[in-house]
Amino acid sequence: MRIDLHNHTPLCNHATGTPREYVLEAINKGIDIYGFSDHAPMDFDEKYRMSFEQMASYEAEILSLKEEFKEQIDIRLGYEVDYLKGHMDSRVLNANVDYLIGSVHFLDKWGFDNPEFIGEYKNRDIDTIWQEYFDAIEAMAKGGQFNIVGHIDLIKVFNFKPKKDIQVIAKNAIKAIKNAQMAVETNTAGLRKPAKEAYPSLEILQMCYENSIDITFGSDAHKVEDIGFAYTQAVELAKSAGYTECVSFISKERQLHKF
Repeated sequence: MRIDLHNHTPLCNHATGTPREYVLEAINKGIDIYGFSDHAPMDFDEKYRMSFEQMASYEAEILSLKEEFKEQIDIRLGYEVDYLKGHMDSRVLNANVDYLIGSVHFLDKWGFDNPEFIGEYKNRDIDTIWQEYFDAIEAMAKGGQFNIVGHIDLIKVFNFKPKKDIQVIAKNAIKAIKNAQMAVETNTAGLRKPAKEAYPSLEILQMCYENSIDITFGSDAHKVEDIGFAYTQAVELAKSAGYTECVSFISKERQLHKF
């Protein structure tokens, strides 16, 4: 069973290719369950996401493709939602979709994974940055609004690593994820970034396994050729942490799959 639940569309304004092209490539690569989870609208950082007015057309297009290709691939509909206090919207949180990926891309209003703002790292203590990030992951999990944690250690994107033990930094967030019964994605986009490492690292994936946290898989594709990127490597990473099963979601209810 090949699963890829984290993928985007041109509606986010920083992806290329059409949803149909993504589906055809997913079929070509032998993906069994393919999820669209484009950046949900929000009244902040609007240029990197769809608008609220585009939600209906996004959902309709994905559902149309789901019906058209139902004999070849199982298409799921979701959103990637930015966890940012004061900016999350009930129109997204209550959307009739298969799953919501909760992601942290901002510390306060600093877009720490955006190359435009990489200079801010020089102005802050790296251990403090990492702790603030995982504190945000913890708060997101405690909010109980999402099904999947997106790229759980995204803060390593530019390969700025903490001096403090990563497992100590992440422990409270891992506990909150467990209590919220969220899944964590193994996201291969980090292999395409300066970190040159999947999200999460083996260290954090082992913590997830030890806490009986389910996992799923996502390539975080923003272009057609990235669909299913490094899938075999992601599976081997998951197996090395002890996993033999992963999950997907239909109408926010989890399904278990062997891989």
